[in-house]
Amino acid sequence: MKSPLRILRLFVLPLALVAATACTHAAERKPNILIIVADDLGYGELSSQGFTSEIPTPHLDSIARNGVRFTSGYVSGPYCSPTRAGLLTGRYQQRFGHELNPSTAQRTPPNVGLPVSEATLGDRFKAAGYVTGWIGKSHLGYAPQFHPLKRGFDEYFGFLGGMHDFLDADADAANPILRGTERITSLDYLTDALGRETAAFIDKHKASPWLCYLAFNAVHAPLQATEKYLDRFKHIADPKRRAYAALQSAMDDAVGVVLAKLREHGLERDTLVVFFSDNGGPTPSTTSGNGPLRGFKSQTWEGGIRVPFMLQWPGTIPAGQVEDRPVIQLDVLPTALAAAGVAVKPEWKLDGVNLLPLLTGKDSSAPHAMLYWRFGPQLALRKGEWKILKAPGAGVDPLKPREGKANSAGVHLYNLREDLGEKTNLADSHPEKLRELFADWERINEGMIAPLWLDGPAERGTAESSGQKKSPE
Repeated sequence: MKSPLRILRLFVLPLALVAATACTHAAERKPNILIIVADDLGYGELSSQGFTSEIPTPHLDSIARNGVRFTSGYVSGPYCSPTRAGLLTGRYQQRFGHELNPSTAQRTPPNVGLPVSEATLGDRFKAAGYVTGWIGKSHLGYAPQFHPLKRGFDEYFGFLGGMHDFLDADADAANPILRGTERITSLDYLTDALGRETAAFIDKHKASPWLCYLAFNAVHAPLQATEKYLDRFKHIADPKRRAYAALQSAMDDAVGVVLAKLREHGLERDTLVVFFSDNGGPTPSTTSGNGPLRGFKSQTWEGGIRVPFMLQWPGTIPAGQVEDRPVIQLDVLPTALAAAGVAVKPEWKLDGVNLLPLLTGKDSSAPHAMLYWRFGPQLALRKGEWKILKAPGAGVDPLKPREGKANSAGVHLYNLREDLGEKTNLADSHPEKLRELFADWERINEGMIAPLWLDGPAERGTAESSGQKKSPE
Protein backbone atom coordinates (compact mmCIF):
# COMPACT_ATOMS: atom_id res chain seq x y z
CA MET A 1 0.00 0.00 0.00
CA LYS A 2 1.34 3.43 -0.98
CA SER A 3 2.12 5.81 1.85
CA PRO A 4 0.15 9.07 2.15
CA LEU A 5 3.39 11.00 1.54
CA ARG A 6 4.07 9.15 -1.71
CA ILE A 7 0.47 9.72 -2.87
CA LEU A 8 0.87 13.43 -2.12
CA ARG A 9 4.06 13.52 -4.20
CA LEU A 10 2.31 11.83 -7.11
CA PHE A 11 -0.20 14.72 -7.20
CA VAL A 12 2.04 17.62 -6.25
CA LEU A 13 4.98 16.99 -8.61
CA PRO A 14 2.91 16.97 -11.83
CA LEU A 15 1.08 20.11 -10.68
CA ALA A 16 4.42 21.80 -10.01
CA LEU A 17 5.65 20.85 -13.48
CA VAL A 18 2.48 22.27 -15.05
CA ALA A 19 2.85 25.49 -13.08
CA ALA A 20 6.51 25.80 -14.05
CA THR A 21 5.67 25.22 -17.70
CA ALA A 22 2.91 27.84 -17.55
CA CYS A 23 5.28 30.35 -15.97
CA THR A 24 7.89 29.67 -18.62
CA HIS A 25 5.28 30.08 -21.36
CA ALA A 26 4.11 33.38 -19.84
CA ALA A 27 7.69 34.60 -19.63
CA GLU A 28 8.35 33.65 -23.26
CA ARG A 29 5.11 35.03 -24.67
CA LYS A 30 5.68 37.90 -27.05
CA PRO A 31 3.58 40.96 -26.25
CA ASN A 32 0.59 41.93 -28.32
CA ILE A 33 0.75 45.29 -30.09
CA LEU A 34 -2.32 47.55 -30.29
CA ILE A 35 -1.92 50.81 -32.22
CA ILE A 36 -4.90 53.18 -32.08
CA VAL A 37 -4.99 56.25 -34.32
CA ALA A 38 -7.57 59.03 -34.10
CA ASP A 39 -8.40 61.13 -37.15
CA ASP A 40 -8.18 64.95 -36.85
CA LEU A 41 -8.12 64.96 -33.02
CA GLY A 42 -6.65 68.25 -31.84
CA TYR A 43 -3.91 68.59 -29.22
CA GLY A 44 -6.22 70.32 -26.75
CA GLU A 45 -9.27 68.05 -26.76
CA LEU A 46 -8.62 65.09 -24.43
CA SER A 47 -9.28 65.60 -20.73
CA SER A 48 -5.82 64.23 -19.92
CA GLN A 49 -4.17 66.98 -21.95
CA GLY A 50 -5.25 69.44 -19.28
CA PHE A 51 -6.74 72.21 -21.42
CA THR A 52 -10.45 71.32 -21.28
CA SER A 53 -12.81 68.81 -19.69
CA GLU A 54 -15.79 69.69 -21.87
CA ILE A 55 -15.81 66.25 -23.52
CA PRO A 56 -14.98 63.50 -20.98
CA THR A 57 -12.61 60.85 -22.36
CA PRO A 58 -12.10 58.43 -19.45
CA HIS A 59 -10.95 55.46 -21.51
CA LEU A 60 -8.36 57.34 -23.52
CA ASP A 61 -7.23 59.14 -20.38
CA SER A 62 -6.66 55.75 -18.74
CA ILE A 63 -3.90 55.00 -21.27
CA ALA A 64 -2.03 58.08 -20.09
CA ARG A 65 -2.72 57.25 -16.44
CA ASN A 66 -1.50 53.66 -16.85
CA GLY A 67 1.57 54.60 -18.85
CA VAL A 68 3.07 57.73 -20.37
CA ARG A 69 1.68 60.88 -21.95
CA PHE A 70 4.01 62.73 -24.32
CA THR A 71 3.55 66.48 -24.22
CA SER A 72 5.83 66.83 -27.28
CA GLY A 73 4.39 64.02 -29.38
CA TYR A 74 4.56 64.72 -33.09
CA VAL A 75 3.55 63.27 -36.44
CA SER A 76 5.66 63.55 -39.58
CA GLY A 77 2.81 64.86 -41.73
CA PRO A 78 0.30 67.62 -40.97
CA TYR A 79 -2.53 65.67 -42.55
CA CYS A 80 -3.89 62.17 -43.00
CA SER A 81 -2.17 59.97 -45.56
CA PRO A 82 1.49 61.03 -45.15
CA THR A 83 1.32 60.45 -41.39
CA ARG A 84 -0.07 56.95 -41.93
CA ALA A 85 2.63 56.16 -44.49
CA GLY A 86 5.26 57.21 -41.94
CA LEU A 87 3.64 55.14 -39.19
CA LEU A 88 3.51 51.95 -41.24
CA THR A 89 7.10 52.20 -42.45
CA GLY A 90 8.93 53.89 -39.56
CA ARG A 91 10.47 56.18 -42.17
CA TYR A 92 9.97 59.79 -43.18
CA GLN A 93 7.40 59.49 -45.95
CA GLN A 94 9.29 62.07 -48.04
CA ARG A 95 12.01 59.44 -48.51
CA PHE A 96 9.68 57.52 -50.79
CA GLY A 97 7.57 60.34 -52.23
CA HIS A 98 4.41 59.99 -50.12
CA GLU A 99 4.30 63.67 -49.18
CA LEU A 100 0.66 64.45 -50.03
CA ASN A 101 -2.75 62.80 -49.86
CA PRO A 102 -4.21 60.65 -52.60
CA SER A 103 -7.50 62.08 -53.81
CA THR A 104 -10.91 60.43 -53.96
CA ALA A 105 -11.33 56.95 -55.40
CA GLN A 106 -12.69 58.44 -58.62
CA ARG A 107 -9.69 60.76 -59.10
CA THR A 108 -6.77 58.75 -57.77
CA PRO A 109 -4.70 56.95 -60.45
CA PRO A 110 -4.08 53.23 -59.88
CA ASN A 111 -0.36 53.79 -59.25
CA VAL A 112 -0.90 56.28 -56.40
CA GLY A 113 -0.53 54.89 -52.88
CA LEU A 114 2.01 53.72 -50.31
CA PRO A 115 4.78 52.40 -52.59
CA VAL A 116 4.90 48.61 -52.66
CA SER A 117 8.69 48.87 -52.39
CA GLU A 118 8.21 49.87 -48.73
CA ALA A 119 7.83 47.16 -46.07
CA THR A 120 5.03 47.87 -43.60
CA LEU A 121 4.31 47.32 -39.95
CA GLY A 122 2.22 44.33 -41.02
CA ASP A 123 5.08 42.86 -43.05
CA ARG A 124 7.51 43.18 -40.15
CA PHE A 125 5.21 41.56 -37.59
CA LYS A 126 3.92 38.84 -39.87
CA ALA A 127 7.54 37.83 -40.48
CA ALA A 128 7.97 37.69 -36.68
CA GLY A 129 5.14 35.15 -36.36
CA TYR A 130 2.35 37.54 -35.35
CA VAL A 131 -1.27 37.47 -36.47
CA THR A 132 -1.91 40.91 -37.99
CA GLY A 133 -5.18 42.82 -38.21
CA TRP A 134 -6.14 46.24 -39.58
CA ILE A 135 -9.45 47.78 -38.50
CA GLY A 136 -10.61 51.10 -39.99
CA LYS A 137 -9.30 53.74 -42.35
CA SER A 138 -6.53 53.16 -44.88
CA HIS A 139 -6.10 56.22 -47.14
CA LEU A 140 -2.98 54.70 -48.68
CA GLY A 141 -4.24 53.90 -52.18
CA TYR A 142 -7.26 52.25 -53.78
CA ALA A 143 -5.75 49.81 -56.29
CA PRO A 144 -5.49 46.11 -55.33
CA GLN A 145 -1.75 46.27 -54.67
CA PHE A 146 -2.37 48.81 -51.89
CA HIS A 147 -5.08 46.83 -50.08
CA PRO A 148 -4.16 46.02 -46.45
CA LEU A 149 -4.37 42.29 -47.20
CA LYS A 150 -1.51 42.84 -49.69
CA ARG A 151 0.53 44.88 -47.20
CA GLY A 152 1.22 42.30 -44.52
CA PHE A 153 -2.15 42.15 -42.77
CA ASP A 154 -4.05 38.89 -42.31
CA GLU A 155 -7.43 40.48 -41.61
CA TYR A 156 -9.06 43.75 -42.61
CA PHE A 157 -12.29 45.59 -41.82
CA GLY A 158 -12.57 49.19 -42.94
CA PHE A 159 -12.47 51.48 -45.96
CA LEU A 160 -9.71 52.53 -48.34
CA GLY A 161 -10.51 56.24 -48.68
CA GLY A 162 -9.75 59.31 -46.62
CA MET A 163 -13.19 59.63 -45.03
CA HIS A 164 -16.52 57.81 -44.81
CA ASP A 165 -20.10 58.37 -43.76
CA PHE A 166 -20.61 57.16 -40.19
CA LEU A 167 -24.21 56.02 -40.65
CA ASP A 168 -24.57 54.78 -44.23
CA ALA A 169 -22.39 51.93 -45.51
CA ASP A 170 -23.44 52.67 -49.11
CA ALA A 171 -22.90 56.42 -49.01
CA ASP A 172 -19.90 56.20 -51.37
CA ALA A 173 -20.05 53.34 -53.87
CA ALA A 174 -16.43 53.93 -54.90
CA ASN A 175 -15.21 53.76 -51.29
CA PRO A 176 -17.17 50.94 -49.62
CA ILE A 177 -16.71 49.46 -46.18
CA LEU A 178 -14.95 46.13 -46.63
CA ARG A 179 -14.47 42.96 -44.68
CA GLY A 180 -11.39 41.66 -46.40
CA THR A 181 -12.37 42.40 -49.98
CA GLU A 182 -16.13 41.91 -49.52
CA ARG A 183 -18.42 44.94 -49.42
CA ILE A 184 -20.43 45.58 -46.21
CA THR A 185 -23.91 46.91 -46.99
CA SER A 186 -25.43 47.53 -43.55
CA LEU A 187 -24.13 49.67 -40.71
CA ASP A 188 -25.33 50.93 -37.34
CA TYR A 189 -22.61 53.44 -36.42
CA LEU A 190 -19.12 53.13 -37.85
CA THR A 191 -17.19 54.10 -34.71
CA ASP A 192 -19.09 51.50 -32.67
CA ALA A 193 -18.45 48.92 -35.40
CA LEU A 194 -14.69 49.54 -35.39
CA GLY A 195 -14.57 49.01 -31.63
CA ARG A 196 -16.57 45.78 -31.89
CA GLU A 197 -14.44 44.46 -34.75
CA THR A 198 -11.26 45.10 -32.80
CA ALA A 199 -12.66 43.36 -29.72
CA ALA A 200 -13.68 40.41 -31.90
CA PHE A 201 -10.16 40.24 -33.35
CA ILE A 202 -8.74 40.06 -29.80
CA ASP A 203 -11.29 37.35 -28.89
CA LYS A 204 -10.30 35.31 -31.91
CA HIS A 205 -6.54 35.52 -31.39
CA LYS A 206 -6.22 35.80 -27.61
CA ALA A 207 -4.03 32.69 -27.38
CA SER A 208 -1.31 33.88 -29.76
CA PRO A 209 0.66 37.11 -30.17
CA TRP A 210 -1.09 39.60 -32.40
CA LEU A 211 -0.68 43.08 -33.84
CA CYS A 212 -3.80 45.17 -34.39
CA TYR A 213 -3.89 48.57 -36.08
CA LEU A 214 -7.14 50.36 -35.19
CA ALA A 215 -7.50 53.45 -37.37
CA PHE A 216 -10.62 55.42 -36.49
CA ASN A 217 -12.21 57.90 -38.89
CA ALA A 218 -13.48 59.79 -35.84
CA VAL A 219 -13.28 62.70 -35.28
CA HIS A 220 -12.95 63.52 -38.99
CA ALA A 221 -15.90 65.08 -40.82
CA PRO A 222 -18.73 64.49 -41.55
CA LEU A 223 -19.94 65.42 -38.07
CA GLN A 224 -22.46 62.59 -37.66
CA ALA A 225 -23.50 60.83 -34.49
CA THR A 226 -26.37 58.79 -33.10
CA GLU A 227 -28.78 60.12 -30.48
CA LYS A 228 -27.03 57.97 -27.87
CA TYR A 229 -23.98 60.21 -28.11
CA LEU A 230 -25.68 63.48 -28.98
CA ASP A 231 -27.86 63.19 -25.87
CA ARG A 232 -24.75 63.37 -23.70
CA PHE A 233 -24.11 66.93 -24.84
CA LYS A 234 -27.52 68.61 -24.82
CA HIS A 235 -25.94 71.41 -22.81
CA ILE A 236 -23.74 72.42 -25.77
CA ALA A 237 -25.69 75.03 -27.75
CA ASP A 238 -23.53 75.14 -30.89
CA PRO A 239 -24.78 72.26 -33.09
CA LYS A 240 -21.39 71.78 -34.75
CA ARG A 241 -19.60 71.58 -31.42
CA ARG A 242 -22.27 69.27 -30.02
CA ALA A 243 -21.88 66.89 -32.98
CA TYR A 244 -18.11 66.99 -32.64
CA ALA A 245 -18.38 66.17 -28.93
CA ALA A 246 -20.59 63.19 -29.77
CA LEU A 247 -18.03 61.88 -32.26
CA GLN A 248 -15.22 62.15 -29.74
CA SER A 249 -17.27 60.54 -26.98
CA ALA A 250 -18.18 57.65 -29.28
CA MET A 251 -14.51 57.09 -30.09
CA ASP A 252 -13.66 57.04 -26.39
CA ASP A 253 -16.42 54.48 -25.78
CA ALA A 254 -15.05 52.30 -28.59
CA VAL A 255 -11.57 52.46 -27.06
CA GLY A 256 -13.18 51.45 -23.79
CA VAL A 257 -14.70 48.35 -25.44
CA VAL A 258 -11.25 47.35 -26.72
CA LEU A 259 -9.45 47.96 -23.42
CA ALA A 260 -12.15 46.01 -21.57
CA LYS A 261 -11.55 43.07 -23.89
CA LEU A 262 -7.86 43.09 -22.97
CA ARG A 263 -8.80 42.99 -19.29
CA GLU A 264 -11.37 40.24 -19.87
CA HIS A 265 -8.69 37.93 -21.25
CA GLY A 266 -5.99 38.99 -18.82
CA LEU A 267 -3.94 40.57 -21.62
CA GLU A 268 -3.31 44.05 -20.24
CA ARG A 269 0.21 43.26 -19.06
CA ASP A 270 0.90 41.38 -22.30
CA THR A 271 -0.11 44.25 -24.60
CA LEU A 272 1.71 47.39 -25.65
CA VAL A 273 -0.96 50.03 -26.41
CA VAL A 274 -0.13 53.17 -28.40
CA PHE A 275 -2.54 56.03 -29.09
CA PHE A 276 -2.04 59.21 -31.11
CA SER A 277 -3.82 61.45 -33.60
CA ASP A 278 -2.81 61.56 -37.26
CA ASN A 279 -2.57 65.38 -37.22
CA GLY A 280 -3.81 68.43 -35.40
CA GLY A 281 -7.41 69.53 -35.39
CA PRO A 282 -8.99 71.36 -38.36
CA THR A 283 -10.64 73.73 -35.89
CA PRO A 284 -12.54 76.05 -38.28
CA SER A 285 -14.32 73.15 -39.97
CA THR A 286 -14.98 70.72 -37.08
CA THR A 287 -14.15 72.68 -33.85
CA SER A 288 -11.42 70.15 -32.93
CA GLY A 289 -9.16 72.38 -30.82
CA ASN A 290 -5.39 72.50 -30.49
CA GLY A 291 -5.21 74.10 -27.05
CA PRO A 292 -2.42 76.69 -26.78
CA LEU A 293 -0.86 75.77 -30.12
CA ARG A 294 -0.90 77.98 -33.19
CA GLY A 295 -2.27 76.67 -36.47
CA PHE A 296 -4.35 73.75 -37.64
CA LYS A 297 -4.34 70.58 -39.69
CA SER A 298 -2.47 70.94 -43.01
CA GLN A 299 0.05 73.36 -41.50
CA THR A 300 3.53 72.96 -40.03
CA TRP A 301 2.68 75.23 -37.12
CA GLU A 302 2.62 73.22 -33.88
CA GLY A 303 -1.17 72.98 -34.14
CA GLY A 304 -0.83 70.88 -37.28
CA ILE A 305 1.90 68.47 -36.20
CA ARG A 306 1.91 68.21 -32.37
CA VAL A 307 -0.78 65.75 -31.25
CA PRO A 308 -2.14 63.77 -28.30
CA PHE A 309 0.29 60.85 -27.94
CA MET A 310 0.28 58.23 -25.18
CA LEU A 311 1.40 54.69 -24.52
CA GLN A 312 0.91 51.96 -21.92
CA TRP A 313 2.42 48.56 -21.14
CA PRO A 314 1.59 47.75 -17.50
CA GLY A 315 4.35 45.95 -15.66
CA THR A 316 6.99 47.07 -18.15
CA ILE A 317 6.51 50.83 -18.54
CA PRO A 318 5.97 52.67 -15.23
CA ALA A 319 2.57 54.33 -14.95
CA GLY A 320 1.78 58.01 -14.57
CA GLN A 321 4.67 59.42 -16.59
CA VAL A 322 4.49 62.78 -18.34
CA GLU A 323 7.34 63.07 -20.83
CA ASP A 324 8.34 66.25 -22.66
CA ARG A 325 11.23 64.94 -24.75
CA PRO A 326 10.09 65.09 -28.40
CA VAL A 327 8.94 61.83 -29.99
CA ILE A 328 7.24 61.13 -33.31
CA GLN A 329 4.91 58.50 -34.76
CA LEU A 330 7.88 57.09 -36.71
CA ASP A 331 9.04 55.71 -33.33
CA VAL A 332 6.04 53.39 -33.00
CA LEU A 333 7.37 50.71 -35.36
CA PRO A 334 10.87 50.36 -33.83
CA THR A 335 9.43 50.53 -30.31
CA ALA A 336 6.93 47.78 -31.09
CA LEU A 337 9.64 45.66 -32.74
CA ALA A 338 11.85 46.05 -29.68
CA ALA A 339 8.97 44.97 -27.45
CA ALA A 340 8.54 41.88 -29.63
CA GLY A 341 12.25 41.09 -29.51
CA VAL A 342 12.77 41.75 -33.22
CA ALA A 343 16.12 43.29 -34.10
CA VAL A 344 16.01 46.21 -36.54
CA LYS A 345 18.29 45.66 -39.53
CA PRO A 346 20.40 48.58 -40.80
CA GLU A 347 19.19 48.05 -44.35
CA TRP A 348 15.64 48.93 -43.24
CA LYS A 349 16.87 52.52 -42.81
CA LEU A 350 14.30 53.44 -40.17
CA ASP A 351 14.05 57.05 -39.00
CA GLY A 352 12.12 56.17 -35.85
CA VAL A 353 13.82 54.97 -32.66
CA ASN A 354 13.01 52.54 -29.88
CA LEU A 355 11.47 54.49 -26.99
CA LEU A 356 11.54 51.69 -24.42
CA PRO A 357 14.92 52.68 -22.89
CA LEU A 358 13.56 56.19 -22.35
CA LEU A 359 10.32 54.94 -20.83
CA THR A 360 11.92 52.39 -18.51
CA GLY A 361 14.54 54.83 -17.20
CA LYS A 362 17.49 53.17 -18.92
CA ASP A 363 18.29 56.20 -21.10
CA SER A 364 18.03 59.83 -20.03
CA SER A 365 19.00 61.35 -23.37
CA ALA A 366 16.64 62.84 -25.94
CA PRO A 367 15.56 60.18 -28.46
CA HIS A 368 15.99 62.60 -31.39
CA ALA A 369 18.58 65.29 -32.03
CA MET A 370 16.10 66.91 -34.38
CA LEU A 371 12.78 66.30 -36.15
CA TYR A 372 12.08 67.23 -39.78
CA TRP A 373 9.02 68.22 -41.82
CA ARG A 374 8.38 69.05 -45.48
CA PHE A 375 4.92 69.57 -46.92
CA GLY A 376 4.89 71.18 -50.35
CA PRO A 377 6.16 74.76 -49.77
CA GLN A 378 5.92 74.32 -46.00
CA LEU A 379 8.80 73.13 -43.83
CA ALA A 380 9.81 72.78 -40.21
CA LEU A 381 12.65 71.47 -38.10
CA ARG A 382 12.74 71.14 -34.33
CA LYS A 383 16.12 70.97 -32.60
CA GLY A 384 15.96 71.08 -28.84
CA GLU A 385 13.82 74.04 -27.85
CA TRP A 386 14.26 75.74 -31.23
CA LYS A 387 12.07 75.42 -34.30
CA ILE A 388 12.16 76.88 -37.80
CA LEU A 389 9.17 76.80 -40.08
CA LYS A 390 7.43 78.03 -43.18
CA ALA A 391 3.66 77.75 -43.05
CA PRO A 392 0.56 79.73 -44.03
CA GLY A 393 1.12 83.17 -42.58
CA ALA A 394 4.85 82.52 -42.19
CA GLY A 395 6.36 82.73 -45.64
CA VAL A 396 3.67 80.61 -47.35
CA ASP A 397 0.60 81.92 -49.16
CA PRO A 398 -2.47 80.83 -47.12
CA LEU A 399 -4.34 80.32 -50.40
CA LYS A 400 -1.64 77.97 -51.76
CA PRO A 401 -0.52 75.94 -48.74
CA ARG A 402 0.52 72.87 -50.75
CA GLU A 403 1.72 74.34 -54.04
CA GLY A 404 5.39 74.65 -54.87
CA LYS A 405 8.62 73.61 -53.15
CA ALA A 406 10.07 74.54 -49.78
CA ASN A 407 12.93 77.03 -49.76
CA SER A 408 14.71 79.43 -47.40
CA ALA A 409 12.74 82.58 -48.24
CA GLY A 410 10.79 83.92 -45.26
CA VAL A 411 11.65 81.16 -42.77
CA HIS A 412 10.55 81.90 -39.19
CA LEU A 413 12.35 80.94 -35.97
CA TYR A 414 10.71 80.20 -32.60
CA ASN A 415 11.80 79.12 -29.14
CA LEU A 416 9.17 76.57 -28.08
CA ARG A 417 10.23 76.49 -24.43
CA GLU A 418 9.51 80.18 -24.05
CA ASP A 419 6.86 80.55 -26.76
CA LEU A 420 4.76 77.41 -27.21
CA GLY A 421 2.15 79.38 -29.15
CA GLU A 422 4.72 80.50 -31.76
CA LYS A 423 3.82 84.16 -31.41
CA THR A 424 7.27 85.80 -31.56
CA ASN A 425 9.40 85.28 -34.67
CA LEU A 426 13.07 85.41 -33.61
CA ALA A 427 14.57 85.18 -37.10
CA ASP A 428 15.93 88.74 -37.04
CA SER A 429 17.26 88.61 -33.46
CA HIS A 430 18.88 85.16 -33.77
CA PRO A 431 20.09 84.92 -37.39
CA GLU A 432 22.88 82.49 -36.50
CA LYS A 433 20.39 80.02 -34.97
CA LEU A 434 18.17 80.36 -38.02
CA ARG A 435 21.10 79.57 -40.32
CA GLU A 436 22.11 76.59 -38.17
CA LEU A 437 18.66 75.01 -38.21
CA PHE A 438 18.05 75.65 -41.88
CA ALA A 439 21.41 74.05 -42.72
CA ASP A 440 20.30 71.02 -40.66
CA TRP A 441 16.99 70.96 -42.55
CA GLU A 442 18.76 71.12 -45.91
CA ARG A 443 21.10 68.28 -44.93
CA ILE A 444 18.18 66.02 -43.99
CA ASN A 445 16.21 67.13 -47.03
CA GLU A 446 18.99 65.89 -49.34
CA GLY A 447 17.91 62.36 -48.41
CA MET A 448 14.32 62.95 -49.56
CA ILE A 449 12.79 62.70 -53.03
CA ALA A 450 10.20 64.79 -54.84
CA PRO A 451 6.53 63.92 -54.23
CA LEU A 452 5.31 61.06 -56.42
CA TRP A 453 2.06 62.95 -56.97
CA LEU A 454 0.92 66.52 -56.44
CA ASP A 455 -2.05 68.14 -54.79
CA GLY A 456 -3.66 69.98 -57.71
CA PRO A 457 -6.10 72.91 -57.52
CA ALA A 458 -9.02 70.70 -58.55
CA GLU A 459 -8.53 68.59 -55.41
CA ARG A 460 -8.76 71.47 -52.94
CA GLY A 461 -12.41 72.41 -53.05
CA THR A 462 -13.60 75.64 -51.48
CA ALA A 463 -11.88 77.97 -49.04
CA GLU A 464 -12.59 77.70 -45.33
CA SER A 465 -13.37 80.75 -43.27
CA SER A 466 -9.84 80.60 -41.85
CA GLY A 467 -8.29 81.16 -45.27
CA GLN A 468 -7.19 77.51 -45.47
CA LYS A 469 -8.14 75.40 -48.42
CA LYS A 470 -10.13 72.28 -47.89
CA SER A 471 -9.10 69.00 -49.50
CA PRO A 472 -10.76 65.56 -49.52
CA GLU A 473 -8.78 64.39 -46.50
